[in-house]
Amino acid sequence: MLPQERLIARVRELCQADERLVAALTYGSFVHGEADEHSDIEFWLFVDPGAAVDQRAWLESVGPVRYAVVNEFGSHVVFFPQLIRGEFHFAEAGDIASVAAWPARGAPTDDMLVLDRTGALRRALESLPSRAPLPATVEEIDELCGRFANWLVLAHHVARRGELLRSLDALAHAHRHLLWMARLAEGRTQHWLTPSRGAETDLPPDVVAAIHRATATADPNSLAGGIAAAWTCGRAYWQHLSQAPEALVEELDAALAVSSRRRGRT
Repeated sequence: MLPQERLIARVRELCQADERLVAALTYGSFVHGEADEHSDIEFWLFVDPGAAVDQRAWLESVGPVRYAVVNEFGSHVVFFPQLIRGEFHFAEAGDIASVAAWPARGAPTDDMLVLDRTGALRRALESLPSRAPLPATVEEIDELCGRFANWLVLAHHVARRGELLRSLDALAHAHRHLLWMARLAEGRTQHWLTPSRGAETDLPPDVVAAIHRATATADPNSLAGGIAAAWTCGRAYWQHLSQAPEALVEELDAALAVSSRRRGRT
């Protein structure tokens, strides 16, 4: 048994015993059947609004806490021994309905449910599609490709200005959209919501190699090469998925010194 599984079992035990909790669910690698020794444990805990819960004390009852921090999304991130990362979202019972607005369920309802005293969480989960919807219309696909171009052009401009770290940040955003484009074009849309997850095994080796070339370090030459490689790859996918705007393509080709010989997936 992985140590994460023992922690998950402990959370389940605590949820069942704590009358202040109305509902709870788990998500992530363990419910998807993809967990390994590097996986996080992840939960939503819905608390009776009239109850007072010391969230830090509750987390410490799960296991030894090396450190805990509230992340930028308002969730508690806990580091347990062996650098096991736990993510815990505390919410009020009234927020259960908001689960129905999630993009997808991602796993069978029974696998996700930890506690559901009222049945409301089951109803919210079962209202969700099992997988996130993919861009399907011309407009949706163009929006995805356009967002890739947006981040790439920003990366190009700020690199030329000398803001190398800012360019690297923008390139990372472009990279995420490039992965979505690659997944859509290659028909490898598993792990859609986190497109980098399992990319090295989901995507064909030549695609992985091309996308690896689109990475960079905060060095002028590395950034220039990474941005150009990202455009070479993204340009081909945009033209495969939709109709890339010709004038923009020509300007980017010229600005990034992408020749006709370099165009294409690899």
